[in-house]
Amino acid sequence: MGKLFGTDGARGIANTELTGEVAYRLGQAAVRFLGSTLVIGKDTRLSGDMLEAAFSAGAMSAGGTILALGIIPTPAVALLTRVLHADGGIVISASHNPPEHNGIKFFDEGGFKLPLTLESQIEEYVEKGGLLADERPAGDDVGVVIPVDDATGLYVDHIIRIISNQGISFDGFKIALDAAHGASSLTSAEALRRLGADVTVINDDFNGTDINVACGSTHLEPLRQLVADIGADIGIAHDGDADRVLFVDADGNEIDGDMVEAACAIDLKARGELSGNTVVSTVMCNLGFMHAMRAAGIDVLQTAVGDRHVLEAMRAGGFVLGGEQSGHTIFLEHNSTGDGLLTACQFLSVCRRAGETPAHVASAMTRFPQELINVRVVDKQALKGNAAIDQAIKEASCALGDDGRVLVRPSGTEPLVRVMVEAADDSRALMHAQAIADVVQRELGI
Repeated sequence: MGKLFGTDGARGIANTELTGEVAYRLGQAAVRFLGSTLVIGKDTRLSGDMLEAAFSAGAMSAGGTILALGIIPTPAVALLTRVLHADGGIVISASHNPPEHNGIKFFDEGGFKLPLTLESQIEEYVEKGGLLADERPAGDDVGVVIPVDDATGLYVDHIIRIISNQGISFDGFKIALDAAHGASSLTSAEALRRLGADVTVINDDFNGTDINVACGSTHLEPLRQLVADIGADIGIAHDGDADRVLFVDADGNEIDGDMVEAACAIDLKARGELSGNTVVSTVMCNLGFMHAMRAAGIDVLQTAVGDRHVLEAMRAGGFVLGGEQSGHTIFLEHNSTGDGLLTACQFLSVCRRAGETPAHVASAMTRFPQELINVRVVDKQALKGNAAIDQAIKEASCALGDDGRVLVRPSGTEPLVRVMVEAADDSRALMHAQAIADVVQRELGI
Protein backbone atom coordinates (compact mmCIF):
# COMPACT_ATOMS: atom_id res chain seq x y z
CA MET A 1 0.00 0.00 0.00
CA GLY A 2 1.35 3.43 -0.95
CA LYS A 3 0.97 6.59 1.10
CA LEU A 4 -2.62 6.68 2.28
CA PHE A 5 -3.20 10.27 3.37
CA GLY A 6 -2.92 13.21 1.01
CA THR A 7 -3.58 16.87 1.68
CA ASP A 8 -7.14 16.17 2.84
CA GLY A 9 -7.63 12.65 4.18
CA ALA A 10 -7.29 9.33 2.41
CA ARG A 11 -8.09 9.68 -1.28
CA GLY A 12 -8.19 7.49 -4.38
CA ILE A 13 -10.34 5.84 -7.01
CA ALA A 14 -13.01 3.96 -5.08
CA ASN A 15 -12.68 0.16 -4.92
CA THR A 16 -9.31 0.08 -6.67
CA GLU A 17 -7.13 2.52 -4.71
CA LEU A 18 -9.45 3.30 -1.82
CA THR A 19 -10.91 -0.13 -1.13
CA GLY A 20 -13.38 -1.55 1.34
CA GLU A 21 -10.52 -3.33 3.10
CA VAL A 22 -8.70 -0.03 3.66
CA ALA A 23 -11.92 1.62 4.85
CA TYR A 24 -12.50 -1.25 7.30
CA ARG A 25 -9.05 -0.80 8.83
CA LEU A 26 -9.52 2.96 8.94
CA GLY A 27 -12.68 2.37 10.95
CA GLN A 28 -10.73 0.34 13.47
CA ALA A 29 -8.01 2.99 13.54
CA ALA A 30 -10.56 5.74 14.19
CA VAL A 31 -11.75 3.99 17.34
CA ARG A 32 -8.18 3.29 18.39
CA PHE A 33 -6.91 6.87 17.96
CA LEU A 34 -10.02 9.09 18.27
CA GLY A 35 -12.45 7.29 20.54
CA SER A 36 -15.47 5.04 20.60
CA THR A 37 -18.21 7.40 19.36
CA LEU A 38 -17.90 8.60 15.78
CA VAL A 39 -20.10 10.79 13.61
CA ILE A 40 -20.10 9.82 9.91
CA GLY A 41 -21.49 11.58 6.83
CA LYS A 42 -21.01 11.33 3.08
CA ASP A 43 -21.59 13.10 -0.21
CA THR A 44 -23.64 11.68 -3.08
CA ARG A 45 -21.06 9.41 -4.76
CA LEU A 46 -22.17 5.91 -5.67
CA SER A 47 -19.25 4.43 -3.72
CA GLY A 48 -20.21 6.29 -0.57
CA ASP A 49 -22.49 3.51 0.68
CA MET A 50 -19.78 0.89 0.18
CA LEU A 51 -17.06 2.85 1.95
CA GLU A 52 -19.36 3.98 4.75
CA ALA A 53 -20.47 0.39 5.36
CA ALA A 54 -16.90 -0.90 5.39
CA PHE A 55 -15.64 1.90 7.64
CA SER A 56 -18.57 1.46 10.02
CA ALA A 57 -18.03 -2.31 10.15
CA GLY A 58 -14.39 -1.74 11.05
CA ALA A 59 -15.30 0.74 13.77
CA MET A 60 -17.96 -1.58 15.21
CA SER A 61 -15.52 -4.48 15.17
CA ALA A 62 -13.40 -2.37 17.51
CA GLY A 63 -16.37 -1.62 19.76
CA GLY A 64 -17.20 1.76 18.29
CA THR A 65 -20.59 3.46 18.01
CA ILE A 66 -21.40 5.11 14.68
CA LEU A 67 -23.75 8.11 14.55
CA ALA A 68 -24.83 8.03 10.91
CA LEU A 69 -25.78 11.38 9.36
CA GLY A 70 -26.43 10.22 5.80
CA ILE A 71 -25.78 12.55 2.86
CA ILE A 72 -24.65 15.85 4.32
CA PRO A 73 -22.04 18.59 3.64
CA THR A 74 -18.57 18.27 5.12
CA PRO A 75 -18.90 21.38 7.35
CA ALA A 76 -22.07 19.89 8.84
CA VAL A 77 -20.09 16.83 9.94
CA ALA A 78 -17.55 19.09 11.64
CA LEU A 79 -20.36 20.96 13.38
CA LEU A 80 -22.30 17.87 14.48
CA THR A 81 -19.16 16.20 15.81
CA ARG A 82 -19.16 18.95 18.42
CA VAL A 83 -22.91 19.23 18.89
CA LEU A 84 -23.33 15.48 19.44
CA HIS A 85 -20.25 15.30 21.71
CA ALA A 86 -18.61 12.63 19.55
CA ASP A 87 -14.97 11.63 19.79
CA GLY A 88 -14.42 12.24 16.09
CA GLY A 89 -16.08 12.96 12.77
CA ILE A 90 -15.70 11.11 9.48
CA VAL A 91 -16.56 12.33 5.98
CA ILE A 92 -16.80 9.98 2.99
CA SER A 93 -16.11 12.39 0.14
CA ALA A 94 -13.61 13.39 -2.53
CA SER A 95 -14.75 17.02 -2.46
CA HIS A 96 -14.47 18.60 -5.95
CA ASN A 97 -12.94 15.50 -7.62
CA PRO A 98 -14.69 13.34 -10.27
CA PRO A 99 -17.40 10.82 -9.29
CA GLU A 100 -15.20 7.71 -9.49
CA HIS A 101 -12.92 9.13 -6.78
CA ASN A 102 -13.71 9.06 -3.11
CA GLY A 103 -12.05 9.84 0.18
CA ILE A 104 -12.22 9.37 3.93
CA LYS A 105 -11.32 12.40 6.02
CA PHE A 106 -11.22 12.77 9.76
CA PHE A 107 -12.12 15.44 12.31
CA ASP A 108 -11.16 15.37 15.98
CA GLU A 109 -13.67 15.94 18.78
CA GLY A 110 -13.56 19.69 18.14
CA GLY A 111 -14.33 19.32 14.45
CA PHE A 112 -10.75 20.13 13.41
CA LYS A 113 -8.61 18.26 10.90
CA LEU A 114 -6.13 15.88 12.48
CA PRO A 115 -2.49 16.87 12.92
CA LEU A 116 -0.10 15.27 10.46
CA THR A 117 1.58 13.28 13.24
CA LEU A 118 -1.72 11.59 14.10
CA GLU A 119 -2.46 10.88 10.44
CA SER A 120 0.93 9.18 10.23
CA GLN A 121 0.08 7.01 13.23
CA ILE A 122 -3.23 6.01 11.66
CA GLU A 123 -1.51 5.23 8.38
CA GLU A 124 1.04 3.02 10.14
CA TYR A 125 -1.73 1.21 12.03
CA VAL A 126 -3.62 0.51 8.80
CA GLU A 127 -0.43 -0.64 7.08
CA LYS A 128 0.18 -3.17 9.86
CA GLY A 129 -3.29 -4.68 9.40
CA GLY A 130 -5.49 -2.97 11.94
CA LEU A 131 -6.98 -4.66 14.98
CA LEU A 132 -5.39 -7.96 16.01
CA ALA A 133 -7.64 -11.01 16.39
CA ASP A 134 -7.18 -11.22 20.15
CA GLU A 135 -8.03 -7.51 20.54
CA ARG A 136 -11.49 -7.75 19.01
CA PRO A 137 -14.48 -7.38 21.33
CA ALA A 138 -17.25 -9.99 21.32
CA GLY A 139 -20.82 -10.34 22.44
CA ASP A 140 -22.44 -7.14 23.64
CA ASP A 141 -19.12 -5.29 23.39
CA VAL A 142 -19.31 -4.93 19.60
CA GLY A 143 -20.49 -1.59 18.24
CA VAL A 144 -23.70 -0.40 16.62
CA VAL A 145 -24.89 2.15 14.05
CA ILE A 146 -27.38 4.77 15.27
CA PRO A 147 -29.03 6.94 12.57
CA VAL A 148 -29.26 10.63 13.47
CA ASP A 149 -32.68 12.04 12.64
CA ASP A 150 -32.77 15.22 10.55
CA ALA A 151 -29.01 15.79 10.63
CA THR A 152 -29.19 18.24 7.71
CA GLY A 153 -31.90 20.15 9.56
CA LEU A 154 -29.62 20.64 12.56
CA TYR A 155 -26.99 22.15 10.26
CA VAL A 156 -29.43 24.39 8.41
CA ASP A 157 -30.86 25.64 11.72
CA HIS A 158 -27.31 26.50 12.84
CA ILE A 159 -26.69 28.62 9.73
CA ILE A 160 -30.04 30.39 10.04
CA ARG A 161 -29.36 31.28 13.69
CA ILE A 162 -26.01 32.87 12.77
CA ILE A 163 -27.55 35.13 10.14
CA SER A 164 -30.75 35.88 12.07
CA ASN A 165 -28.67 36.90 15.10
CA GLN A 166 -27.10 39.57 12.88
CA GLY A 167 -30.58 40.96 12.23
CA ILE A 168 -30.27 40.08 8.55
CA SER A 169 -32.94 38.87 6.13
CA PHE A 170 -32.42 37.97 2.49
CA ASP A 171 -35.84 39.24 1.39
CA GLY A 172 -35.53 40.65 -2.12
CA PHE A 173 -32.44 38.68 -3.10
CA LYS A 174 -32.89 36.69 -6.30
CA ILE A 175 -30.36 33.86 -6.19
CA ALA A 176 -29.21 31.27 -8.73
CA LEU A 177 -27.73 28.19 -7.04
CA ASP A 178 -25.70 25.27 -8.45
CA ALA A 179 -25.56 22.35 -6.00
CA ALA A 180 -23.14 20.30 -8.19
CA HIS A 181 -25.28 17.15 -7.77
CA GLY A 182 -23.68 17.01 -4.34
CA ALA A 183 -24.38 17.21 -0.64
CA SER A 184 -25.56 20.83 -0.70
CA SER A 185 -28.61 19.62 -2.64
CA LEU A 186 -30.16 18.90 0.76
CA THR A 187 -29.22 22.10 2.57
CA SER A 188 -28.32 25.31 0.73
CA ALA A 189 -31.55 26.11 -1.10
CA GLU A 190 -33.59 25.41 2.04
CA ALA A 191 -31.43 27.67 4.20
CA LEU A 192 -31.44 30.54 1.71
CA ARG A 193 -35.22 30.31 1.22
CA ARG A 194 -35.88 30.25 4.94
CA LEU A 195 -33.80 33.41 5.21
CA GLY A 196 -36.12 35.04 2.68
CA ALA A 197 -34.33 34.69 -0.66
CA ASP A 198 -35.96 33.78 -3.96
CA VAL A 199 -33.84 30.78 -5.03
CA THR A 200 -33.67 28.98 -8.36
CA VAL A 201 -31.53 25.87 -8.11
CA ILE A 202 -29.92 23.57 -10.67
CA ASN A 203 -28.09 20.26 -10.27
CA ASP A 204 -29.81 19.45 -6.98
CA ASP A 205 -30.69 15.93 -8.15
CA PHE A 206 -28.11 13.14 -8.04
CA ASN A 207 -27.59 9.56 -9.15
CA GLY A 208 -24.14 8.89 -7.67
CA THR A 209 -22.25 9.31 -10.93
CA ASP A 210 -22.88 12.99 -11.75
CA ILE A 211 -21.34 14.82 -8.78
CA ASN A 212 -19.13 17.74 -9.97
CA VAL A 213 -19.55 16.74 -13.64
CA ALA A 214 -19.55 19.95 -15.75
CA CYS A 215 -21.15 21.89 -12.90
CA GLY A 216 -20.57 23.43 -9.50
CA SER A 217 -17.65 25.54 -8.35
CA THR A 218 -15.21 23.97 -10.82
CA HIS A 219 -17.46 24.64 -13.86
CA LEU A 220 -19.26 27.97 -13.55
CA GLU A 221 -20.75 28.08 -17.06
CA PRO A 222 -24.16 26.54 -16.17
CA LEU A 223 -24.48 28.96 -13.26
CA ARG A 224 -23.62 31.95 -15.45
CA GLN A 225 -26.34 30.87 -17.89
CA LEU A 226 -28.89 30.51 -15.09
CA VAL A 227 -28.04 33.96 -13.69
CA ALA A 228 -28.61 35.45 -17.13
CA ASP A 229 -31.82 33.48 -17.76
CA ILE A 230 -33.57 34.49 -14.54
CA GLY A 231 -31.96 37.89 -13.98
CA ALA A 232 -30.46 36.85 -10.65
CA ASP A 233 -28.67 39.24 -8.32
CA ILE A 234 -26.00 36.63 -7.64
CA GLY A 235 -25.07 33.06 -8.50
CA ILE A 236 -23.75 30.61 -5.89
CA ALA A 237 -21.81 27.43 -6.77
CA HIS A 238 -20.71 24.69 -4.39
CA ASP A 239 -18.38 21.76 -4.87
CA GLY A 240 -19.54 18.21 -4.17
CA ASP A 241 -19.18 18.29 -0.38
CA ALA A 242 -20.01 22.00 -0.03
CA ASP A 243 -16.97 23.04 1.98
CA ARG A 244 -16.24 25.70 -0.63
CA VAL A 245 -18.23 28.23 -2.63
CA LEU A 246 -17.66 30.56 -5.56
CA PHE A 247 -19.99 33.24 -6.90
CA VAL A 248 -20.86 35.07 -10.09
CA ASP A 249 -22.37 38.54 -10.08
CA ALA A 250 -25.39 39.67 -12.08
CA ASP A 251 -23.21 40.14 -15.17
CA GLY A 252 -21.64 36.68 -14.88
CA ASN A 253 -18.28 37.85 -13.52
CA GLU A 254 -16.62 35.44 -11.10
CA ILE A 255 -16.26 36.43 -7.45
CA ASP A 256 -13.57 34.16 -6.01
CA GLY A 257 -12.49 33.31 -2.48
CA ASP A 258 -9.99 36.17 -2.24
CA MET A 259 -12.66 38.72 -3.14
CA VAL A 260 -15.13 37.26 -0.66
CA GLU A 261 -12.55 37.21 2.12
CA ALA A 262 -11.58 40.82 1.39
CA ALA A 263 -15.19 42.00 1.56
CA CYS A 264 -15.89 40.07 4.75
CA ALA A 265 -12.68 41.30 6.40
CA ILE A 266 -13.55 44.93 5.71
CA ASP A 267 -17.06 44.37 7.06
CA LEU A 268 -15.78 42.66 10.22
CA LYS A 269 -13.33 45.48 10.86
CA ALA A 270 -16.06 48.09 10.43
CA ARG A 271 -18.12 46.26 13.07
CA GLY A 272 -15.17 45.89 15.44
CA GLU A 273 -15.16 42.10 15.12
CA LEU A 274 -11.90 41.43 13.26
CA SER A 275 -9.73 40.01 16.01
CA GLY A 276 -6.11 41.11 15.88
CA ASN A 277 -7.00 43.29 12.86
CA THR A 278 -5.68 40.32 10.87
CA VAL A 279 -6.89 37.91 8.22
CA VAL A 280 -5.16 34.69 7.16
CA SER A 281 -4.56 33.64 3.56
CA THR A 282 -2.00 31.62 1.63
CA VAL A 283 0.99 32.52 -0.50
CA MET A 284 -1.22 31.89 -3.54
CA CYS A 285 -3.69 34.68 -2.77
CA ASN A 286 -3.97 37.28 -5.49
CA LEU A 287 -1.81 40.37 -5.14
CA GLY A 288 -4.99 42.41 -5.38
CA PHE A 289 -6.06 40.92 -2.05
CA MET A 290 -2.88 42.15 -0.40
CA HIS A 291 -3.38 45.64 -1.86
CA ALA A 292 -7.04 45.74 -0.74
CA MET A 293 -6.15 44.73 2.80
CA ARG A 294 -3.35 47.26 2.97
CA ALA A 295 -5.72 50.00 1.77
CA ALA A 296 -8.20 48.98 4.48
CA GLY A 297 -5.51 48.94 7.17
CA ILE A 298 -5.82 45.19 7.74
CA ASP A 299 -2.84 42.91 8.33
CA VAL A 300 -2.48 39.68 6.33
CA LEU A 301 -0.80 36.54 7.61
CA GLN A 302 0.18 34.27 4.72
CA THR A 303 0.64 30.50 5.06
CA ALA A 304 1.61 27.59 2.86
CA VAL A 305 -1.06 26.46 0.39
CA GLY A 306 -3.89 24.46 1.94
CA ASP A 307 -6.78 25.20 4.27
CA ARG A 308 -5.08 23.06 6.94
CA HIS A 309 -2.29 25.65 7.19
CA VAL A 310 -4.77 28.53 7.17
CA LEU A 311 -6.69 26.99 10.05
CA GLU A 312 -3.55 26.27 12.08
CA ALA A 313 -2.49 29.90 11.79
CA MET A 314 -5.96 31.12 12.73
CA ARG A 315 -6.06 28.96 15.85
CA ALA A 316 -2.53 29.92 16.88
CA GLY A 317 -3.20 33.65 16.51
CA GLY A 318 -6.80 33.75 17.67
CA PHE A 319 -7.97 35.09 14.29
CA VAL A 320 -11.57 34.75 13.12
CA LEU A 321 -11.29 34.87 9.31
CA GLY A 322 -9.12 32.97 6.85
CA GLY A 323 -9.41 31.47 3.42
CA GLU A 324 -8.15 30.55 0.00
CA GLN A 325 -8.77 31.79 -3.51
CA SER A 326 -10.42 28.45 -4.33
CA GLY A 327 -13.39 29.28 -2.13
CA HIS A 328 -12.47 27.63 1.16
CA THR A 329 -13.34 30.32 3.70
CA ILE A 330 -13.25 29.74 7.46
CA PHE A 331 -15.28 31.77 9.95
CA LEU A 332 -13.76 30.27 13.05
CA GLU A 333 -16.33 31.65 15.49
CA HIS A 334 -19.02 29.62 13.71
CA ASN A 335 -17.34 26.49 12.34
CA SER A 336 -14.01 24.70 12.44
CA THR A 337 -13.56 24.15 8.71
CA GLY A 338 -14.37 25.72 5.36
CA ASP A 339 -18.15 26.08 5.06
CA GLY A 340 -19.66 26.93 1.68
CA LEU A 341 -23.19 27.71 2.88
CA LEU A 342 -22.01 29.79 5.83
CA THR A 343 -19.66 31.72 3.53
CA ALA A 344 -22.45 32.39 1.04
CA CYS A 345 -24.71 33.67 3.79
CA GLN A 346 -21.98 35.83 5.32
CA PHE A 347 -21.17 37.41 1.96
CA LEU A 348 -24.85 38.11 1.28
CA SER A 349 -25.08 39.64 4.75
CA VAL A 350 -22.19 41.99 3.91
CA CYS A 351 -24.08 43.05 0.76
CA ARG A 352 -27.27 43.62 2.74
CA ARG A 353 -25.54 45.73 5.43
CA ALA A 354 -23.78 47.78 2.77
CA GLY A 355 -26.97 48.21 0.75
CA GLU A 356 -24.95 47.41 -2.37
CA THR A 357 -24.89 44.79 -5.11
CA PRO A 358 -22.57 41.79 -4.83
CA ALA A 359 -20.50 43.19 -7.70
CA HIS A 360 -19.98 46.48 -5.87
CA VAL A 361 -19.09 44.78 -2.58
CA ALA A 362 -16.62 42.46 -4.35
CA SER A 363 -14.98 45.47 -6.04
CA ALA A 364 -13.27 46.28 -2.74
CA MET A 365 -10.58 44.07 -4.27
CA THR A 366 -9.30 44.38 -7.83
CA ARG A 367 -7.91 41.08 -9.03
CA PHE A 368 -4.47 41.29 -10.64
CA PRO A 369 -4.02 39.22 -13.82
CA GLN A 370 -2.31 35.96 -12.94
CA GLU A 371 -0.37 33.52 -15.10
CA LEU A 372 0.46 30.01 -13.91
CA ILE A 373 2.82 27.72 -15.84
CA ASN A 374 3.49 24.17 -14.69
CA VAL A 375 6.88 22.76 -15.68
CA ARG A 376 7.38 18.99 -15.49
CA VAL A 377 10.75 18.26 -13.91
CA VAL A 378 13.03 15.37 -13.01
CA ASP A 379 13.46 16.39 -9.37
CA LYS A 380 11.23 19.15 -8.01
CA GLN A 381 13.32 19.37 -4.83
CA ALA A 382 16.29 20.54 -6.93
CA LEU A 383 14.47 23.86 -7.26
CA LYS A 384 15.83 24.96 -3.90
CA GLY A 385 19.21 26.63 -4.23
CA ASN A 386 19.34 26.61 -8.05
CA ALA A 387 21.29 29.79 -8.83
CA ALA A 388 19.98 30.30 -12.37
CA ILE A 389 16.33 29.99 -11.31
CA ASP A 390 16.90 32.23 -8.29
CA GLN A 391 18.40 34.87 -10.60
CA ALA A 392 15.45 34.66 -13.02
CA ILE A 393 13.03 35.11 -10.13
CA LYS A 394 15.00 38.07 -8.80
CA GLU A 395 15.05 39.79 -12.20
CA ALA A 396 11.30 39.37 -12.68
CA SER A 397 10.54 40.57 -9.15
CA CYS A 398 12.69 43.67 -9.59
CA ALA A 399 11.06 44.47 -12.93
CA LEU A 400 7.56 44.14 -11.48
CA GLY A 401 8.20 46.02 -8.25
CA ASP A 402 5.09 46.66 -6.16
CA ASP A 403 2.87 46.16 -9.21
CA GLY A 404 3.48 42.43 -9.44
CA ARG A 405 4.48 39.28 -7.65
CA VAL A 406 6.40 36.08 -8.41
CA LEU A 407 5.88 32.73 -6.72
CA VAL A 408 7.80 29.62 -7.81
CA ARG A 409 7.22 26.45 -5.81
CA PRO A 410 7.26 22.65 -6.19
CA SER A 411 3.89 20.94 -6.49
CA GLY A 412 2.81 19.10 -3.38
CA THR A 413 1.51 16.09 -5.32
CA GLU A 414 3.11 15.96 -8.78
CA PRO A 415 6.63 16.17 -10.34
CA LEU A 416 6.03 19.78 -11.28
CA VAL A 417 7.41 23.21 -10.53
CA ARG A 418 4.64 25.81 -10.53
CA VAL A 419 5.57 29.26 -11.82
CA MET A 420 3.04 31.94 -10.92
CA VAL A 421 3.35 35.61 -11.84
CA GLU A 422 0.89 38.43 -11.18
CA ALA A 423 1.15 41.83 -12.82
CA ALA A 424 -0.96 44.85 -13.62
CA ASP A 425 -1.71 43.45 -17.08
CA ASP A 426 -1.82 40.01 -18.66
CA SER A 427 0.99 40.56 -21.15
CA ARG A 428 3.55 41.46 -18.45
CA ALA A 429 2.46 38.55 -16.26
CA LEU A 430 2.78 36.08 -19.14
CA MET A 431 6.13 37.49 -20.31
CA HIS A 432 7.77 37.13 -16.88
CA ALA A 433 6.15 33.76 -16.14
CA GLN A 434 7.37 32.34 -19.44
CA ALA A 435 10.88 33.70 -18.90
CA ILE A 436 11.15 31.98 -15.52
CA ALA A 437 9.52 28.78 -16.81
CA ASP A 438 12.06 28.63 -19.62
CA VAL A 439 14.89 28.71 -17.08
CA VAL A 440 13.20 26.06 -14.92
CA GLN A 441 12.77 23.88 -18.00
CA ARG A 442 16.41 24.30 -18.97
CA GLU A 443 17.73 23.63 -15.48
CA LEU A 444 15.36 20.92 -14.18
CA GLY A 445 13.05 19.85 -16.98
CA ILE A 446 12.57 16.37 -18.38
